[in-house]
Order: sequence, then structure tokens, then C-alpha cells
Amino acid sequence: MSNQSTSPQITFWEFFQSLGKTFMLPVALLSFCGILLGIGSSLSSEGVIAQLPWLGNPTVKLFFQWMAWIGDFAFGYLPVMFAIAIPLGLARDNKGVAAFSGFIGFAVFNLSINFYLKQAGILESFDELELKKQNIKAILGVQTIDTGILGAIIVGIVVYFLHEKFHRTELPDAFSFFGGVRFVPIITLLTMNVLGLAIPFIWPFFAAAINGLGSLIQGAGIFAPFLFGAGERFLLPFGLHHILVTLIRFTEAGGTLEVCNNTISGALLIFKEELACSEVTEFSVSATRFLSQGKMPAFLGGLPGAALAIYHCAKPANRMKIKGLLISGVIACMVGGTTEPIEFLFLFVAPFLFVIHAILTGLGFMIMGLLDVTIGNTDGNIIDFIVLGVLQGTKTNWHWVPVIAGLWFVIYYIIFRFAITKFDIPTPGREKDSNEALANEFSGTPANFDSTGYDIEGILVALGGKKNIVSLDNCITRLRLSVQDMSLVQENKLKSLKALGVVKLNDHNLQVVIGTKVQTVKDGLEKLMKVN
Repeated sequence: MSNQSTSPQITFWEFFQSLGKTFMLPVALLSFCGILLGIGSSLSSEGVIAQLPWLGNPTVKLFFQWMAWIGDFAFGYLPVMFAIAIPLGLARDNKGVAAFSGFIGFAVFNLSINFYLKQAGILESFDELELKKQNIKAILGVQTIDTGILGAIIVGIVVYFLHEKFHRTELPDAFSFFGGVRFVPIITLLTMNVLGLAIPFIWPFFAAAINGLGSLIQGAGIFAPFLFGAGERFLLPFGLHHILVTLIRFTEAGGTLEVCNNTISGALLIFKEELACSEVTEFSVSATRFLSQGKMPAFLGGLPGAALAIYHCAKPANRMKIKGLLISGVIACMVGGTTEPIEFLFLFVAPFLFVIHAILTGLGFMIMGLLDVTIGNTDGNIIDFIVLGVLQGTKTNWHWVPVIAGLWFVIYYIIFRFAITKFDIPTPGREKDSNEALANEFSGTPANFDSTGYDIEGILVALGGKKNIVSLDNCITRLRLSVQDMSLVQENKLKSLKALGVVKLNDHNLQVVIGTKVQTVKDGLEKLMKVN
């Protein structure tokens, strides 16, 4: 048997960045399902029906109950989605096989644990209450140890490495049918069987570590959401914030509560369970203080204030040239919860402003918790505010959001305007370049800018050409690349082609901040690389 692999080796740094990016596929679905669940549960509740009797119509009520039922789907199958999404996102070739193997791995992993529990007599020895205490529950139809998101992440990572090592495996002629990509699910099945048998012995150590992290975070008291909110922002430029966010949202690090006779761990999962349970009359601040509400002061108020300050500080002749850039950034922030298009306008030219922004974001998290605001979900945008705040009634204390967001707008505007003018920070519209250069950078008028608004060919050249690119991927707003020779990457040229920033992580890995059209740019680059 031989294993011929020509794929470039992934670095430690690149691996963790890419791992965090893979979390966004299931999280994006969760965000949408959270909105469905919020609308459905709110408009089918007896309290809202009492105020709006027409919602009590059987057909209307059934529709919103159905909406809530569909919205609850993603939360119930979250671990298996992570197990599939991780190898899918990390694999460089044959992604479909990697995703298929992810499901196989997760299923076999839990079946193997179930086998051990049966052989050890644990399932027969304890009643339902005792099994619950032992963290044993039904997953994919079998009773197993509930390893949660952490277990799914472990499965996904192992499957990815198996895929990368064996997807080009050549077997002897008699067994050649099982070679190549067909060998990946086979080796996955065998490996996960062994790992599943080991889990009952090693899982208590993993659980103790996560519980210890949770105790450390909860022990910070009122400062816990501040540390989380500021930490997430500080990690964002490096693309590692997804790791912290996932731990808080989906593991014991984000807290553990009893909700409707179910023990739930993870801030987002606790909120979702409370949202779906008709017996819950108040959402838990201990969970929501790590969720959407904490982002809202900065996302709905602060960053729009910073954008206005950047606009007012631009040279009068350049304001109209940057107006569209700023407006699109504010819309992405307030409606989509995507902040990088604004943040990267000042991150590289004035890092101390980003530090202030991160601290103010953390303070927003802390103040929302102190005011007992209870608005959950993931994005912190205007949709979360309306659906999971306003529609849930006064119990969420949503009225504090516009007050604090308005205050943050003023604070950001004053700080940014003072800093930009005092220290002559070259934010958009204040550069020393000529007016013609500015017009080219922000208007997208050059002849080689295609219908996407970007010069894809120019970006490829600025990256050192096709031969310099080892791997190419993207997250929500950034191209993520590995290159052969970093010296061939023309940072200033990329910025002149409308890149918002360039983050050089090490000698071979970098990120190019594009904005909300990053997928289009990445697809264009891949198409161009195949042609040339």
C-alpha cells in the first residue's frame, strides 16, 4: 500500500485559523434558525395572542408553531453538523468525501461508545435519572455519552487528518476498488471505532478541563462578559475569535443550567432551550450576557459613529468618493452583523483605535448584562434586536439597547474624530495620494474592474501570480491564503485594488480583507487560476 500526497503541508497557525472558519457554516445556519425560532415562539405564545387576537386563528397559530419547530432543527443536530463541516471546510481536495466521512466518523464514534456502555452493563444498571447524571443521552438514535460540540470537533479534526493522509492511497490490485477516496470512510470507520471505545476512559479529563475553564470565566463575575467581548475583538484580526466564541456558545465554558428538566451547557444552547420552552417566563442573564445583546452597543451605535467621524474627517473633496464605502460598511455591520468592513478602515493605520474599540465592545457586553438585557442569538444586528428583543416583550429589557447604542455612537464619534484630527491619521479620504488615485481606489472606475467591482486579474498579480499561491480560501470578509514567497505579495497594490487591509501572519500565510464580496473575489481568482 502506498500513499502519494502532493498537497502542501498546513502550518499550525493556518490550521487553527482554518478550523475557526469551518465553524461558520453551522453557525450561520444557527443564526437563521434562531430568528425563525424567535419569530415562531413569540407570535404563537399566549401572551402575544392575548394582545393580538388574530394570531389565535388556528391556521395562523399553526404556521408560527411550525416556524418555531423548523427553527429548532439546527440546535438538535448541531454536533453532527460540526463533525461534517470541519473536514468539509479543512479539506483541500475531494471535499464531498471529507464531509461524508465526517458523518460516518460521528455516527461510528457514538455507536462505539454505546457498545462499551452496553458491554459494561451501564445502560442496564442505572435508571433514567442516573443516566442523565452520567451525561448519557440518545444521539442519532443511540444512547451514548454526550460529548457535545467538543466531541464533534475532535471527530471532525481526526477525520480531516485521516482524509489528508489517505485520500490518495493506492492498494494492491486485488483490493484496488477500496483505494483512493473510497479508503477514507473505511479508515475513518476503523479509527473512530477505536476512539469511541477510549472515550469513556478519557472523556472525564476533557470534561474537567472545560468545566475548569467555565468556572474561571464565571468566577470573573460581572467582568466575565467584558473579558469575553474584548477578547473576541482582539482575536478578530488574527481570525482566531471563532475558537473563543464556540467554547462560550456551545460548551460548559459558557455556563450550565437546568431548563425544563434538561441540563444544558453553552450560552447559546441555554438561550435556545429557554426560547423553545413555553414554561420559561424569563431568559437567563447568565447566558445572554455572552450573546447578541453585548455586541449591540458597538454594532448598532459605536461603529456607525466611527464611520461618521471618518466621513467628517475626510477632505471635503474626497467625502463623496468614500461615502459609498462607509455606507456599505455600516449596512453590513447593522444588518448583517459583519464589522470588518469598518474595523479594517482604521485597524492598520491606527491600531490604538482598535484597542479602544475592543475595550468599548467589552464594556458593552458588561453593561448589557448589568442592565439585565436578555437578547440572544449570534449576530448582534438589527434583526436580532427586533426578533429576539422587541418581539419577545418587555422581559428582554430591549429598551436599553437604543439608549446604550446611542451613547456608544456619541462616544465613538468623539473619540475617533478627536484622534483622527489630533494625530493626522490617514483614514479613507485623508491620504496623501492624489485625487486621481483616490478616485480609482474607491469608485471602481478603472477599465480593468469587472462587473464584480474588483480587478480580479490585478489582485492575482499583486498576490505574486498563480504559481505563488499554495492554497486559497475565504471566510465571511477575508481571503485566506498560503503563498510560496511572501516578498512577491504587493500590499500597496492590493489596497489600491480596493482591499481594506492585508494581514501577514507569518512567512507564508496572509489574509486579504475584501468585505462582503469576498466569495465573489475568491471564485474569480480560482476561475482565473484554472484558465492561466
